[in-house]
Amino acid sequence: MPRLGAVSHQGASTTSQQLASWLPIRASADADLLPELGTLVSRSRDLTRNNGIAAAGVQTLVDNVVGVGLRLSALPDYRALGQSAEWAMDWQRTTERLWREWADSPHCDAACTLNFAGLTELMFRSQVMNGDAVALPLWLPRPGSRFASCLQVVESDRLSNPGGQVDSATLRGGIEHDTYGAPQAYHIRQSHPGDYLMGMIGDTGVWQRIPARTAWGRRRVIHLHDKERSGQSRGKPVISAVIQQFKMLDKYSGAELDAAVINAMMAAFIETEMSSEDLFELMGGTAEGMDKEIRKRNRGRPRLKPGAIIPLYPGEKMSPFMPARPAAQFEAFTVAVMRHIAASMGLPYELLLKDFSKTNYSSARAALLEAWRTFRGRREKLADYWAQPCYELWLEEAVNAGLIDAPGFYEHRAAYCRSKWIGPGRGWVDPVKEAQAAQIRMNAGISTLEAECAEQGLDWEEVLEQRARELTRLRELGIDPASLAAVAPVTFVENQNVKGADDGQGPGSTA
Repeated sequence: MPRLGAVSHQGASTTSQQLASWLPIRASADADLLPELGTLVSRSRDLTRNNGIAAAGVQTLVDNVVGVGLRLSALPDYRALGQSAEWAMDWQRTTERLWREWADSPHCDAACTLNFAGLTELMFRSQVMNGDAVALPLWLPRPGSRFASCLQVVESDRLSNPGGQVDSATLRGGIEHDTYGAPQAYHIRQSHPGDYLMGMIGDTGVWQRIPARTAWGRRRVIHLHDKERSGQSRGKPVISAVIQQFKMLDKYSGAELDAAVINAMMAAFIETEMSSEDLFELMGGTAEGMDKEIRKRNRGRPRLKPGAIIPLYPGEKMSPFMPARPAAQFEAFTVAVMRHIAASMGLPYELLLKDFSKTNYSSARAALLEAWRTFRGRREKLADYWAQPCYELWLEEAVNAGLIDAPGFYEHRAAYCRSKWIGPGRGWVDPVKEAQAAQIRMNAGISTLEAECAEQGLDWEEVLEQRARELTRLRELGIDPASLAAVAPVTFVENQNVKGADDGQGPGSTA
């Protein structure tokens, strides 16, 4: 029989000295998050503004997930539509051409300032920094554009309960839910609550209730946030788990920097055997006289410089100033905390700090491959919950305007809206080896040109069309393309004595 007070799981013990005072509350996802969301968001923004590492982490995520934007590759399910592959290719080219006309223009932004790539970056950055990103699809016909669909990005702070109502079973964080948890409406404040605090008076006390969809199913709100638990209504900043570490490390680094500056200003001490009381009496018993005499003596001393001779008064001696700051363990401690922060953000330490000086080829490649999984996962979510809904909204208008031929669009909406989104390329650690590996995969039939081009942020049809134009031009100039292909590539041998070399298996090695 187990002894009295024993537990099957040591982590559940309430009697051990280490865990007895650790009794967190078991609450729902919204009960845990919503009361503290405002504080988390404001602290996340402050760190992103004022902490270089936090700003670099957010920028790294944005650069690798969004980059210069997501490119549409329309892929209608022609089999489900009873069409041919040739029809699908023609339909794809027409659709992508019209999409670029809309997406590359600032008319897709309700504020007429950003194109679709800029809106995508803004939405993702907002999601990373604030936990939420909100956009309102609007219908605003404008001169110079054939499309009336546009998007208005809204600060997530404006998504809140009207009049500061307490969260309830159906209204949480500004979102109305049905009994199954599906969003029914969003309450958007007319202006940012911070405008009132800064003296910019607006309609801060007015909310607009926006249904999640129209009566015929068209989206009216796009809400991006990561769900970590069932029933979670809002998201939280990506650095929420390490806000404390960021702040304390910032204070520690600032203290060490202040100490280093102070230490650099002091070179030596001059000590005297006279006590402060004797010196006070010597100066006539007045503090003013003592200060005057000290200043006089200091003015008469030469400043410390190479080869300088410092005269001392009787009873005085010079002692060197030997500071113990910055602390010897400063770098090791900082690196340990940074690794903790990087792991929480889903980034390798080397990528967060942009420091590969202590990393060999194998470690760098493993780190980048692990980071690529994070970037790819986030990009897929961004494509599914942001780019794809925007594409469907635009395509509906283009079909209804007669610009795109799509018979039975509403009955076969999923087949017409099928697509892929191409993000920034992964890049190559060793271009020669990775290009050879791509060729081997295609020759073995386990990959395609489309997949390999997408990994590098390219459209395979554009690559082939450009290549065809180049080959045609070479023949026009009388140059045999085969002669260029026959040129042997230059072989580079890696220096085996370079620190971090991987036994000849590093970038450019022929081993």
